[in-house]
Amino acid sequence: MYILGLTGSVGMGKSTAAEDFRHCGVSVYDADASVHSLIGPGGCAVEAVGEAFPGVIKGRAVDRRALGAQVFSDKMALARLEAILHPLANASRLGFLRQAAKRRAKLVALDVPLLFEVGADKMCDGVAVVTAPKYLQKLRVLSRPGMTEERFDQILKNQILDAEKRSRADFIIQTSLGRKFSLICIKNIITFVRDRSSYRSITRNLWVANG
Repeated sequence: MYILGLTGSVGMGKSTAAEDFRHCGVSVYDADASVHSLIGPGGCAVEAVGEAFPGVIKGRAVDRRALGAQVFSDKMALARLEAILHPLANASRLGFLRQAAKRRAKLVALDVPLLFEVGADKMCDGVAVVTAPKYLQKLRVLSRPGMTEERFDQILKNQILDAEKRSRADFIIQTSLGRKFSLICIKNIITFVRDRSSYRSITRNLWVANG
């Protein structure tokens, strides 16, 4: 099984790329969806987050807006939140990989926005970085409801620069030339990796299946 990391900075089109991988028959792990489940109604992280950040619980879930207000520009608060969520998210990701290994999937993708930042690239056989020019990135992000330039700048500060991500990538998915072009890139990646294996991926798959 080839494990492909899928990442990209905010506004680059990663979510659309992940959707296209799914349409092409690739199982995709969605890190954002996993976190939303952890802090959603009845999520296993709700109690711990509530204890660490008083006032963020509404009903049986974490109010993401209230939580964001406490951690957005506070690095220490963000680190406390990550210490709660990362181990649980890692377990969720491993569960996804185990199920894929049992199905004998040849290729899976890990859609992780902060793939490099949290070191999740180390468990991947290759990484695809979704990218676009800075002007288009900014245009996309600022068109989102409630987004401001200040918030956009703060988000960028928490992410590795796009240029560095591209320098560390095995594959590049350019999204500024239209979805049809991006889909061609994705199909080429799928064709390239599905027939390839390595000792590293084989031994990891045994660990994933039996760990």
